[in-house]
Amino acid sequence: AEPPASRAASRSPALGPSRSGGERRRNTSDAAQDTQSRSVDLDHVIKLLKGSGSKDLEKQQLKTLKKVVKHFENGLLLKNVAQITKILKLCAEKMNEQEAFTEPLCELIKLFGLPFQKKKSSDEVNYSVEVSQSIAHLGYLMRVPSSQVKIQICKCIVSFYNMELPGKLLSGYQPTSASYKIQMAEVGGLAETLVLSLALVENQLTEKLWILKALQHLSSSGRNCGLMVEAQAASKLCLYLNGADPSGQLVFRSSDILWNLLENTSKEEVVGQLSSLQCVHALKEVFVDLLMHGFRHCDYQLRNDLLVIATLVAENPAAPMIESGFAELLIVLATFPEVKLPNPLVKGFKLTYSYEDFEMKKLLFNVIGMLSKNSSATQLLSENHVVPALLYYLKPNQKPGFHDWSAAQYEELQLHAIAVLASVAAVLVDKYLSCQANTLLLVFLEWCIGQDPFFGQGNSFHGTGGRGNKLAQMRYGLRVLRFVVSLYDDAVSINLCDQGAISQLLDILKYAANKSKEKESTILLEIQADALFILSVLCENDLHRKELFSCEGIAILIPFFKMDPKKLYSGLGHNCLLLSALDCLWSCVIGCYIAEDYFIEKQGIFLLLDLLAVKEKNLCNIILGILVEFCDNPKTTLHMSIWRGKRDQTAANLLIQLWRQEELDLGVKRDRYGMIVDIKRPIATSFQKQQKVIPVPANCPTFAIMEVSESIRAKIYLLFCKLGFENLPGLSTKDFVTLAIIQRYMDFKVGEVWSEIRAEIKEEFRPITSDERTLEAISKVSEDTGRMVVALQTEVLESQHQHKIQEEEKTYKDIQATRTQREFINKSWENFLTRTSNYEALKKAKRLQEISIEASKSKAKVQNGPVHSTDIKKLHTTV
Repeated sequence: AEPPASRAASRSPALGPSRSGGERRRNTSDAAQDTQSRSVDLDHVIKLLKGSGSKDLEKQQLKTLKKVVKHFENGLLLKNVAQITKILKLCAEKMNEQEAFTEPLCELIKLFGLPFQKKKSSDEVNYSVEVSQSIAHLGYLMRVPSSQVKIQICKCIVSFYNMELPGKLLSGYQPTSASYKIQMAEVGGLAETLVLSLALVENQLTEKLWILKALQHLSSSGRNCGLMVEAQAASKLCLYLNGADPSGQLVFRSSDILWNLLENTSKEEVVGQLSSLQCVHALKEVFVDLLMHGFRHCDYQLRNDLLVIATLVAENPAAPMIESGFAELLIVLATFPEVKLPNPLVKGFKLTYSYEDFEMKKLLFNVIGMLSKNSSATQLLSENHVVPALLYYLKPNQKPGFHDWSAAQYEELQLHAIAVLASVAAVLVDKYLSCQANTLLLVFLEWCIGQDPFFGQGNSFHGTGGRGNKLAQMRYGLRVLRFVVSLYDDAVSINLCDQGAISQLLDILKYAANKSKEKESTILLEIQADALFILSVLCENDLHRKELFSCEGIAILIPFFKMDPKKLYSGLGHNCLLLSALDCLWSCVIGCYIAEDYFIEKQGIFLLLDLLAVKEKNLCNIILGILVEFCDNPKTTLHMSIWRGKRDQTAANLLIQLWRQEELDLGVKRDRYGMIVDIKRPIATSFQKQQKVIPVPANCPTFAIMEVSESIRAKIYLLFCKLGFENLPGLSTKDFVTLAIIQRYMDFKVGEVWSEIRAEIKEEFRPITSDERTLEAISKVSEDTGRMVVALQTEVLESQHQHKIQEEEKTYKDIQATRTQREFINKSWENFLTRTSNYEALKKAKRLQEISIEASKSKAKVQNGPVHSTDIKKLHTTV
């Protein structure tokens, strides 16, 4: 295989004799097409450029270069690209000595901006390596100490994306596809080289702007963006943001490239590069400059773009937003003009209430939400009155809009502020309480369910589902309460309950339930779920609050438990709503006898068992836990024993089915009859058996203990302890086999724990003889219990087997008797037919009848008694 240059030369022979010593043969048509390619010997040009020393030679070299440029004025042939690249290298070397080569070098670079010419369709693939290397070399030429060359290279790269066909096309050749050079630039890594070349033009604004323009085009590709990020493009561009530039292009182009990097590569990696103190300072300075001195529409848009980038940086906890003072500036801007206190950071800033300022306001709220996740920013949020500023929006919407905002804009800002308040209030609880936020929220929620006319726009992300109603406001108001009460702060709970929050939340649930009857939506389901959660937290462990909830709250809860099970898979959120209702039942009803009795009277236990019969994995555990808690009430077991499900299923049968399914899921070994297989570890799961012995501290639960809380078997065992293990209706033999295991669950679990203790001891120590005997005795007791249960199970199965045999024998006897009776009936019918058709047989039957009658008569004669004839007169048949 010959090198690219010689391969290109062999395809493009010069006018003089061939360097290989002979000329290639060509037919007439090829010669006509290659007239232009034969007019210049590029190998001769390369050899000529390698020479140096005399003025005449220099003149000849410059003349030859002009000839080459003229020759390829309509585009470079793909086969000549590698040779032209060598010529470029030689010209760049010449420039260091003679500036006269600058213009030819620029003209040659300009040729790369024209479409390449191909003879065959396959040429694009065949010459891809040479072309990609040549385009990559354009980036290396940025090291040439000439502004003219640098600018021409950038212009050439920009022309890749705005390709124009030359005025005259070569005969027999076609221009390459429009995207060919762009692809080759990606393969050659041109974007990375250009990023590195920024260091060469730090103090040259024009060249820097041209490089940024080229990078702006290159960054439209994900592959180029990846190469740029590897070259630390994000941090380098950010540091140039606040450079002197009267035109404003520096900030515009740099921010556009940063956007492309964020969109086309790993956002985390780009943000990581922007998170240095120098970068954050640069972002802050250029943002402040645009904020205070920008007056054009494009300045406002650029300011908002930088604010979005700053928001992404604020998401990174490692970013020095606080140390740079950027965080405080953004917080102060976010609270302007809601907070009336003057602040030097925003002195001279005026809000124009334009669309761009509206977008900026929303972005600043978003920054507050980001900073609330950073514990280091808590003090800043508190000192700069963020909570009062956000609470300012907790008021009924007004028409026209607030200040110079339109009604739709005010609604959007209001919803956004309340959404941010949820995360801020959770970290500034003291500030939240001192501002009487609970009172404002409850008043706001009261307006939400009131009859005052209001027509929400529902245009924004936060306004989803709120068109023509107040549901969006109610949704975010409840979300704030949910975030705050989830802290389980007694001061918050007491403050809410003292203001009648329980009663108001019940009213909200009624309102949402009535709206759901018209049309269910995710918003209404979320509202109900949040209200139920808040009630759960408020009423948990407080008897007085449970009594306040009791009757009215239970009447609201009951319909949730009558929910159609098919809705659980609708995807709207019914599953979450039902879990919230069950949680509310557990927290607000259980423990208060008045509420418990009322729930049971409303057939609540029946509804819970109906839900349990659905066998939804996510619901079973919590429903069983609720039933166990309810069993402290004596009425519960009565209702459980009365309950009947589909096909007359009993509660005991349902619990046993759940037990069997749970053991199947856990991989507990059972035979086909449900009997114990492993006597030593009868209830151990497959996960437990796979675990190695890991000694743990005494205060850490072992696998055997953790399994109790994670599976439902312990709860089923406790329910059977309340229901009893005998005289349970509706159970099959297989159920009794399983019930024998359930009855000994606690004994087996104790044996498991002792087995773990023994294994841990042997892992680290050698027990003394007496301890060893004790441990063996305990193990033997556990195994004996297993054998006893197996014996009981075997007895149950044998009893069933004997019962089946007896049933079979009884059935066989019934069949035999039926067959005998059928034969007797058939024989009787045959005798009857014989008597009707054979007179002799009739007479014989008559005689037998008379003999039978006589034999049946009493031998002792009754004196003076009546005489009755036994003959039926005029009878001709015996029947």
